[in-house]
Amino acid sequence: MATATAAPAAHTLSERINRIEVSATMAITAEALRLKSQGIDLADFGAGEPHFSTPEHIKQAAIQAIEKNYTRYTAVAGIPEIRRAIVDRHAADFGTNYAPEECSFTTGGKLALFNAIEVLIDHGDEVIVPTPAWVSYKDIIQFAGGVPVFVETSEVENFRVTAAMIEAAITPKTRAIILNSPSNPSGAIMAKDDLYSIVRLAHERGIYALLDECYVYLCFDGEPVSGASVTECKEHIVVLGSLSKTYAMTGWRAGFALAPKPIIAAINKLQSQSTSNTNTMVQHASIAALSGSQQCVADMRAGYIEIRDRVLEGFQSIPGLTCTVPQGAFYVYPNVSAFFGKGGVNSASDVAARLLSEAHVVCVPGEPFGTADHIRLSYAVSSSVVDKGLERMRTFFASLT
Repeated sequence: MATATAAPAAHTLSERINRIEVSATMAITAEALRLKSQGIDLADFGAGEPHFSTPEHIKQAAIQAIEKNYTRYTAVAGIPEIRRAIVDRHAADFGTNYAPEECSFTTGGKLALFNAIEVLIDHGDEVIVPTPAWVSYKDIIQFAGGVPVFVETSEVENFRVTAAMIEAAITPKTRAIILNSPSNPSGAIMAKDDLYSIVRLAHERGIYALLDECYVYLCFDGEPVSGASVTECKEHIVVLGSLSKTYAMTGWRAGFALAPKPIIAAINKLQSQSTSNTNTMVQHASIAALSGSQQCVADMRAGYIEIRDRVLEGFQSIPGLTCTVPQGAFYVYPNVSAFFGKGGVNSASDVAARLLSEAHVVCVPGEPFGTADHIRLSYAVSSSVVDKGLERMRTFFASLT
């Protein structure tokens, strides 16, 4: 008599998908959209997305591309013109010397990071990540089978990352270091000496420096800095770039990677089996963004500084709330620990949840970024939203004291 075999469990998912979680920022965005659909008026500081419109010359370039029937497949890495525009822009701004063959155009900066991690990180490899850090680093590393090694920075030191801190975290299993400056979520900028020292350290140890330059042009104090300017270390540098924040092109999904040819070839191989080429019209629009006047970037940067200062001034009227001064990007990362133990609030997640449900203010708790005492607010919003949100926060926090 045959022995019956048990049927496989329904909906058994892969081990690798169970290593990761839904993006915390995307989860907050989804909840905010749900509340908005119910007619609730929100002061939304959740998603990191510019409130500026995409500049007109970029939009027109996309329209013209459609009218010229640039609507077919391209090379996986992008048309030669977009890769040339990327390397020329980077060379002009940072003195780098990448060739178009060392560039891959990707569907957003997140895909550039995902592709780079997938082609460089094997099971058990360690990737050093200074915290607080963007929520997706951990999950992308873990999806590849890697191990994120978190290096805590100090709020007292304005979340400064130093070479000594990174060197202390290096082990024989270290394969890469992720450096994000300006930082999401803190807005902190790495000092040029620190950044260059870490790039040189990585090169000497045969470790890859993954430079997340998503916000590199949103630097408020001085000129933007790239670790890739240390050209003698090019062999171990991967630049991960994005047009999303620089040109208010988040929904266009335009990103890129710059790296030595073997790494770019591997990224293109992976991309050939996933997304293939990025949207063809977006490639043409991105050429206009990179090759045209950069005055739009300067104008938006000036706007962010003005709004940042408005937010920080408003925070001063909320007793107990403290915040470092962001030097770039468009986030503030206030410390809310003074309110723990009051009014049923015991964590940053409690604060974020209560702000949303009671004050209708959208923010992201600090725990997914690697700190337990903070909330993140994106101030890429209008002045009216800032004023409305600050007033609601004042009322909410006053109710806890």
